[in-house]
Amino acid sequence: MSQLVSDIVVVLWTTVWVFVGMAVHSAVDTIADFGFRVESGANGVAGNLDDAGNSADDVPLIGDALARPLGAAGDAAREIAGAGQSLGVTAGWLAWLLALAVAAPPVLALMMPWLFLRIRYFRRKWTAVTLASTLAGEQLLALRALANRPLPKLAAISPDPVGAWREQDQTAIRGLAALELRASGIRAANLRRAA
Repeated sequence: MSQLVSDIVVVLWTTVWVFVGMAVHSAVDTIADFGFRVESGANGVAGNLDDAGNSADDVPLIGDALARPLGAAGDAAREIAGAGQSLGVTAGWLAWLLALAVAAPPVLALMMPWLFLRIRYFRRKWTAVTLASTLAGEQLLALRALANRPLPKLAAISPDPVGAWREQDQTAIRGLAALELRASGIRAANLRRAA
């Protein structure tokens, strides 16, 4: 039960921080969108100024004087477009970087200990299942139950659990091993001893 609760807490915690990271990404990404809109608009202005400069160049006598400032304005607009594109790319990367920087530490702070405990739990469970599949392993599990489980639970299996274990009473040994397996989170009824 505690494993299920811890799993749910980890999933909820991770979900919350993923949404926070997505919100940070979305907020910073608006700057990138703005940069790309500036680039698009400035390129449009530069194209219009170039067209105007080409048209003004055809005007007799003053065409060259009119076309030069329009060409310079077009070049300036292209520089603004370049700056907008640079802002868009930089803000796009920054959006991902900040989203990870905000979401990853709290997720990892909870996930790493949880993962360590989860692996330890599975290793313990695997060892207990492996031991339960042999007669000697079942006796070892019964001995662990004698050492680790509360006295009322031991007395419920046999009035003299230590004596039953010493005399190799298979019913008592199975009961004690099942008690130890339940403490490890394993249903002993689902296990079959290997023949």
